[in-house]
Amino acid sequence: MEDVVIVGAGIAGLATAVALKRAGVEALVLERSEGLRATGTALTLFPNAWVALDALGISQNLAPLYAPVKKGYITNLDTGEIQDVSFVASNGDPVGPRSVHRKALLNALADQLPINSIRFSSKLTAIETQEHEGSSISIIHMADGTVIKAKVLIGCDGMHSVVARWLGLAEPVYSGRSAVRGLAVFPQGHGLDNNVQQYLGLGRRAGFVPLNDKEIYWFFTCTSPAKGADMADEPKVIKREVIENYAKDLPPIYLDVVQHSDLSTLTWTPLMFRYPWHVVVGNLSKQNITVAGDAMHPMTPDLAQGGCSALEDAVVLGRHIGKSFIQNGRLVPKEMAVTIGKYVEERRWRVALLIAGSYLSGWVQQAGSGWGMKFLRDAIFYRFFYLIMIKFTRYDCGKLNF
Repeated sequence: MEDVVIVGAGIAGLATAVALKRAGVEALVLERSEGLRATGTALTLFPNAWVALDALGISQNLAPLYAPVKKGYITNLDTGEIQDVSFVASNGDPVGPRSVHRKALLNALADQLPINSIRFSSKLTAIETQEHEGSSISIIHMADGTVIKAKVLIGCDGMHSVVARWLGLAEPVYSGRSAVRGLAVFPQGHGLDNNVQQYLGLGRRAGFVPLNDKEIYWFFTCTSPAKGADMADEPKVIKREVIENYAKDLPPIYLDVVQHSDLSTLTWTPLMFRYPWHVVVGNLSKQNITVAGDAMHPMTPDLAQGGCSALEDAVVLGRHIGKSFIQNGRLVPKEMAVTIGKYVEERRWRVALLIAGSYLSGWVQQAGSGWGMKFLRDAIFYRFFYLIMIKFTRYDCGKLNF
């Protein structure tokens, strides 16, 4: 019998295990891959993520390695107009986002966990519940025949989560857009300022941001990648198609960044999300079982909040379970339904709004170039809505205080 079993050793799973460890709760993390996965290469962490990392006790391990971004420049490819967005707080503090290597974040989280708390090459095949001493426990069946019992089961197994499916959550849907992501490497240094550069055109959005003096994280999203599915596993083809087809009319600086790509980092992925109303009214928990991260709220990357919100989930869930554990001196199964229910209600509306805001942001920025859309994008979105969403990323998920 395990106290807590977490399915998935991504950001949400590892961060939740770290949060629980700070309360003294041991968690077993089951990961189907042979090691930590870093698909996507890098991600941008906004201030809300750094608040969560502070609570988890690892921000000091990452922050010195990555400088905060102070400004973003958004170029309209149709008109040449440039909008600039400041990420500096009103009091002058540079609390802007930092773009970090995904593997560095995963390693920083994993390093906080006891040896052997992550079990790799572990594929979950079925879940059932069982009454035990008047409480519900989870019975987890693994592909190798192993059966694990858990007082709490947390699904952090991504947007195609087995746990979310068991809870009855609706499957994520295709947004109509896809993304290419990669890491450009300049051995002699790129010489660019630490700002975000974005380029918008009909049905396209591209951009890049430096990670350090020699590496740049870049992306390209479009509404109809005709050859996307065919080139998903062919990095050379991905690179060629971006340079010679999809982004051929983008500024030379962007094409140069793509040209310097490390082929091993290139990925093509369809952008999926869960309808926000399915999060608002859906079953995000049942008895002692719940979900976090992409398993709960897959969203498009347009506000860069996927990883950030996963870290928030971990702190909030760790706080609720940890409080119950400390008050009772142990994990009491009959209390878990109420405890997990409090976590779900605290997170439900926030993540639903993030899903909606991310989708709207992507739709507005990649929509048509007519006067109506231009007015909506330039006069309303960037001047008002985008600034509101930036403030939304300064959310404080709270401390653990254990």
